[in-house]
Amino acid sequence: MQATSNLLNLLLLSLLAGLDPSKTQISPKEGWQVYSSAQDPDGRCICTVVAPEQNLCSRDAKSRQLRQLLEKVQNMSQSIEVLNLRTQRDFQYVLKMETQMKGLKAKFRQIEDDRKTLMTKHFQELKEKMDELLPLIPVLEQYKTDAKLITQFKEEIRNLSAVLTGIQEEIGAYDYEELHQRVLSLETRLRDCMKKLTCGKLMKITGPITIKTSGTRFGAWMTDPLASEKNNRVWYMDSYTNNKIVREYKSIADFVSGAESRTYNLPFKWAGTNHVVYNGSLYFNKYQSNIIIKYSFDMGRVLAQRSLEYAGFHNVYPYTWGGFSDIDLMADEIGLWAVYATNQNAGNIVISQLNQDTLEVMKSWSTGYPKRSAGESFMICGTLYVTNSHLTGAKVYYSYSTKTSTYEYTDIPFHNQYFHISMLDYNARDRALYAWNNGHQVLFNVTLFHIIKTEDDT
Repeated sequence: MQATSNLLNLLLLSLLAGLDPSKTQISPKEGWQVYSSAQDPDGRCICTVVAPEQNLCSRDAKSRQLRQLLEKVQNMSQSIEVLNLRTQRDFQYVLKMETQMKGLKAKFRQIEDDRKTLMTKHFQELKEKMDELLPLIPVLEQYKTDAKLITQFKEEIRNLSAVLTGIQEEIGAYDYEELHQRVLSLETRLRDCMKKLTCGKLMKITGPITIKTSGTRFGAWMTDPLASEKNNRVWYMDSYTNNKIVREYKSIADFVSGAESRTYNLPFKWAGTNHVVYNGSLYFNKYQSNIIIKYSFDMGRVLAQRSLEYAGFHNVYPYTWGGFSDIDLMADEIGLWAVYATNQNAGNIVISQLNQDTLEVMKSWSTGYPKRSAGESFMICGTLYVTNSHLTGAKVYYSYSTKTSTYEYTDIPFHNQYFHISMLDYNARDRALYAWNNGHQVLFNVTLFHIIKTEDDT
């Protein structure tokens, strides 16, 4: 099955930070989406699934429509209140006019009784009264217009009330809490199903989503792929050299807003931008050496360090952009890896699987791809994917499977929006590529080809 990674929570936070959604190519979906289905030669189901956000209730189509209609009714109620105040004001004018008209009536009677002696005087008073009534004519016209508007508003509110009643009937007898619990139960079952997915092959890269713009042109930012769902800490390491400061944020939202929660002063400077956080520890290449350091954030100290035998360092075998990127540490669904080059392998890429506790090399694979010709690389499900450049026009050009010890040339383009990539790492929990793109911290979505494991297959 092809499964697109769940980046929707990150996207939401990006939008809240004021980012322009038109710069992204990933749009959130309302719920679990099944795009297509087919059968492989063995009769197994193959389909495309997109995972949803954490809270589906907030994006339920009927609930959203109901909320929008309720807001419209509230706005109309406010308009009617304004009109009511205005008509009350006009009504006072009408009462005043009524009094003046009664006065005029009395004057006409007096004129009729005594036409001769008081004619001039009363006609002058009549003229003055008429002058007072002239401003009331437009008020009466406005009063009639407002009365029509109120009638229209009342009719529209009656129509809306009927629509709201229909929606309530369509939703059914379940209250919100019951609906919410049902959605959470369904989501749990779907996520359990997702866990049955075997490792997949990279098919497509989309995005990027720009999370933040900060720091220099070069750097690294990451989350822990083995952290629990409630633990969304972000670590930020600016520059590729001459730095020992790691900044920690409790969540993506805090990272976007700049609300730093903790700062770590490492005992050694790092080299490059190819660090990784894995199971609560930071793994990085010690400056001017081929030594790998394991540093525990919780304990605040180095737990292990080991030299990566024969690995080139200090710009002997960097990626195309340089920056002491000789040794690239990364993690995927299988474990911890180091990607580097050696003289013994003629400067071509070597892949080593590391023991996360001791940093010992458990097994190595020698490829035929020159390290200096690689823009960046990342591991997904035990396969190394290599880009051909760090600049505009970059694409995933080469892949090497540690499962089969075979390689192939690929053609998977991706959008290098800010023209220069100095860090590109896969996060297995988020099913996403974290990248440092010329001073912008961005995320790429990946589409993998998966086969669902059923109980009959095991």
